[in-house]
Amino acid sequence: MAETQNAPENPEVNTAQDSGKREVPVEFRRQPYSFVRRGDRLTARRQKAWDTYAPTHVLDIPRTHADTSVAPEASFNPEELYGRSAYQVVEIGSGLGEAIVHRAAEVPEANFLAVEVYTPGIADLLLKMGQAGVENVRVAQANAPELLDNMLEENSVDELWVFFPDPWHKSRHHKRRLVSPDFASKVARVLKPGGIWRLATDWEEYALVMREVLDAHPDFENVHAGEGVTEEDPIGGWAPRWEGRTLTSFERKAREAGRNAHDLTYRRK
Repeated sequence: MAETQNAPENPEVNTAQDSGKREVPVEFRRQPYSFVRRGDRLTARRQKAWDTYAPTHVLDIPRTHADTSVAPEASFNPEELYGRSAYQVVEIGSGLGEAIVHRAAEVPEANFLAVEVYTPGIADLLLKMGQAGVENVRVAQANAPELLDNMLEENSVDELWVFFPDPWHKSRHHKRRLVSPDFASKVARVLKPGGIWRLATDWEEYALVMREVLDAHPDFENVHAGEGVTEEDPIGGWAPRWEGRTLTSFERKAREAGRNAHDLTYRRK
């Protein structure tokens, strides 16, 4: 679902070389970043959606060194952006927008923020949003760790999603994985006490890493700890598939490849 994060491991992450794609700034290589950068060319339908909805639904974020960076002076004011204060949901890596638009249509009384860098993905999200008549979604085209550090206030988010982040399969690339102790601390800062962090991945090894990271973090508790323990699964603690997470095209392809999603739900203490 988070297609930006689930893109194959690409050499353009570190070098632009002959691809014509923009190089990820050197600053992003010093810590996990929330994306693999891909081409930004839009189809006619996506361009029309961008031109129609981006001026009102894509946030104007102050930048520093890159077009996905978030300057320290960035701010997020729900009253200005949505015209109200409401239950705030943030999705890191919204991909083509399937999950967040679907849920926003189901829960119009909540505010939703999609965090994504891939321009065609954002345009597709805007297209879906317009087709569904959804008005409660805003989009931040930004590197997620910087957004958590510089834009969102402490204790300001009710629910945060990280669905199907890039697993970075090779051992030498594991340091690039988004879900890490440092990233968990960034999430803990913006979540309200009692706020929920929902995660999903179709790679079992990464799911176990997520468990290890979050079980050890002092600010989080597993909502389903101790549940579902069997002889086949002596650790249990996996969340049932959340009914609010629609089946996306990405997850459908993973199922067809024989990979089933592992869901996790953590609560900020």
